[in-house]
Amino acid sequence: MRPRSSSAKSSKASDDGTAEPSATVVGNASGRKKRRSKKMRATEVLIRLKTEYPDATCSLDYETPMQLLVATILSAQCTDERVNKVTPALFAKYPTAEAMASGELSDIEELVRSTGFYRNKSKNILGSCRMIMEDFGGEVPRTMPELLTLPGVARKTANVVLAHAFGINAGVTVDTLVKRLTNRLGLTKHQDPKRIERDLMQLLPQPDWENWSIRLIYHGRAVCSA
Repeated sequence: MRPRSSSAKSSKASDDGTAEPSATVVGNASGRKKRRSKKMRATEVLIRLKTEYPDATCSLDYETPMQLLVATILSAQCTDERVNKVTPALFAKYPTAEAMASGELSDIEELVRSTGFYRNKSKNILGSCRMIMEDFGGEVPRTMPELLTLPGVARKTANVVLAHAFGINAGVTVDTLVKRLTNRLGLTKHQDPKRIERDLMQLLPQPDWENWSIRLIYHGRAVCSA
């Protein structure tokens, strides 16, 4: 058997006899440096956002966790302003999960028609409220895994509900504006919301996860034309 070449080892000797770092070591160091640079950039942006938008909060109107859940479901592909015009009549007629769960699908559809995709949204709202009554004792669940079992609820909706109804930072809300601006800032190279969220969770301290999202959304509304 031929002796293994020294070039196959993780490092090799230089002309002066000292060990040279392998490509793997250099690559790892470069990756760590890039992550540190991104983390510093994210921290700087967050400080500026907090200064520029100190009072930023969820712009959906609601009084209870159930109402926030419903409003967030309605906000998909719709502006918060439009949702806030629809929900007063909806919540006046169906103020609780119990009331909504007993509602007629056709009636809910009519009340939320102007938010777009109203058939799917109505079906998800009705299904979620019925599941809340049947499986969660009439209370909106307070954990990510439980919220994700509700019809029409993905991580974006669950993050909004957990953060603003219960004060729980379980993740980073990624909507269209967060996706666009995070890419422009060079904090992620991904387009998939789950991968963007994962990147941001590694760059930001957990207590500021929702602070980042809500303020970046405010900033996006102020500066993005489309």
